[in-house]
This record gives sequence, structure tokens and C-alpha cells, in this order.
Amino acid sequence: MKRTVAIVLALLVLGAGLAGGFYWWRVGRFLESTDNAYVEADISVVSPKVQGYVREVRVSDNQRVAAGDVLVTVEDRDFAARRSQAQAQLAAQQAAVATVEHEIVQEQAMIAEAEAAVASAEADRLRAQQDLARYRMLTEKMAASQQRLETAEADARKGDAALLKAKAALAAERNRLPVLDSQKQEAEAKLEQLRATLDLARIDLEDTVIRAPIDGVVGNRSVQIGQLVKPGTQLLAVVPLPSVYVVANFKETQVERMRIGQTVSITVDAFPGSAITGTVESFAPASGSEFSLLPPENATGNFTKIVQRLPVRIAVPATNPLAGLLRPGLSVAAEVDTRGAGGALLGSLPAATRTASAR
Repeated sequence: MKRTVAIVLALLVLGAGLAGGFYWWRVGRFLESTDNAYVEADISVVSPKVQGYVREVRVSDNQRVAAGDVLVTVEDRDFAARRSQAQAQLAAQQAAVATVEHEIVQEQAMIAEAEAAVASAEADRLRAQQDLARYRMLTEKMAASQQRLETAEADARKGDAALLKAKAALAAERNRLPVLDSQKQEAEAKLEQLRATLDLARIDLEDTVIRAPIDGVVGNRSVQIGQLVKPGTQLLAVVPLPSVYVVANFKETQVERMRIGQTVSITVDAFPGSAITGTVESFAPASGSEFSLLPPENATGNFTKIVQRLPVRIAVPATNPLAGLLRPGLSVAAEVDTRGAGGALLGSLPAATRTASAR
């Protein structure tokens, strides 16, 4: 009896070993796992663009918001006054431009009047010259007196002087027109500058209302009513739940057969009874140590080789059993089935670039 039991146990152990070996050969040797993995999300940190005192906080911690919802408002009286000031300056400059335009129209009328005066002076001069020629001929024939000839000569000289005066006045009016054109260009340039100033004032006024950049849940809220905030001050964060993903830090010795598109089995420590099936989405361009605050310096006398880890981004489907429950920072265990074809490790690079980098 004992011998029979021993044989049965040996057969069971042998069968289990064979089954285990068969499983390892068919499946196990293709699985790469790590528990150095965490749930992450593209968190948006909300900061103001203007400086001022917080007037109102419209959200609370852990509140769900939609893109465009008002989160915080900053006191806007100063910004409203600056906008009104910019509007007044713009209106005044528009009036100045209109004034210059009217002056240009008036100057064009003055030029036309001066041209008419020149034409009239030319006609008077021609008449005076004709009278002078006629009285010279009559004086030679003793048909007119010397006094009348002298009067005709004086009239001819007056005609010449009047023509010169009219031409000088016309030239002066014409020379004033380019000056007015330059003044108009200067006024229009200042008008554009004031329009830009008004746009900036309007933008600053709009920026006193801080809105949610994305859909998500409010977290890490530190802003309070009456607080003086400045551009860059961290007010709160918006976490885009349930749009999360997993970053698994695999050892460099595990990524040889990993490819984009391979299936990943994910187990969350907080929900051990539920498993999620994800997909390898991308690989980090460098190991985690390269992005650390103090990257390691290996060119030293004392060197200890340490296995590096490469962050791998794993996509989590929106229809997973834990949708809405996963939170960034939760620990998970990830197991990649490397039997899938998927994309190449450098699949995001063009073929020519991959070939060059391989060389």
C-alpha cells in the first residue's frame, strides 16, 4: 500500500512538473512582470495669469468639473478700470485720426483753390502783357500817351508778381499735404498701439476668471478667498478621471522582447480581486535615472553596476472593470505577454532613423 501511494505521489509530482514545464515553455517564459508600477494621469495644475486678490472660490476638494467651468475669480476692479482707460484713449485717438483726415480733405480743397488762383493770375498776367504790347505800339504811333504806357508796364509787372505769389502759395499748400499724410500715418500707428493695449486689458480682465482646462476632478486645492495670487502660483489641480494609464518600470533585462501593442495583465493592489487587460503604448526615451535630479556619474574610479529600469507606458481601456475607481499613485502589478507582434521598440521613429541609430 505504501509503495502504491509513493508511486502515485511520484506520478503526481512528475505530472505537475511536466505540466509546469509545458506551461513555462508555452507561456511562462514569454511573460515579464514587475510590481514597480503605478497608476498615473496627465494632471493639469491650474495657475493664474494675473496678480490680484482672490474674490471667489467656486469649487471644493474632490469636486468634478467640466472644461470651461469657473474655478476661481480674482478681484477685477483694477483690470476693469484699465480696460475703460484703454477704451477712452482709443476713442480719443480715433477722433485724432478723424481730425487729420478732415485736415487732409480741407488741404486738398485749399490746393484746388490755390491752383485756381494760379490760373487766374496767369490770365491777368497774359492780359497785362497784351495791353503792354498794344500800348507800346500805340505810343510809337503817337496814338497813346507815355503815362498810359507806364501804367501798362506797371500792370504787367504786377501780373508777374501776382503769378509768382499764386505759384508760391500753391507750392506751400502742396508741401503741407505730405506733412498731413505723415501725421495721419503716425496717428494710425498710435491707434493700432492703443487697440493692442485695449486687447491686452480685455485679456487681463478675462483672465481674472480662472476656468477648468479639462474635464476632471479637483484636487490639491490650496487657494483661499482673500489670498494674494501671482502668475505661476499653484491654486489647485484637475485630475482627468477616469482617463488614467499605468507606468511600469521594467528592468532593462526584461524589455528585449517587449513591443508596442502587446497585451498587459494589470492587478491593482487596492482592488486585488479585479484584473485589467491593458496594452503597451510606448517606451520612455531614456531610463528613469537619466531624468533624475542628480543623474549618476559612472565615469568614476569606483563603479558598481546597477540594473536600470525603463518606464513603459501602458494604456488602460476606458471600459475596464475599475473605470472611475483608479486614482493616480495607486500601486499595481503589470505582466506583459511578449508573444504579441505589435510595434517595434522604436516604433515611433521612422525606419531610416532606426537604421541610423542601430549603426
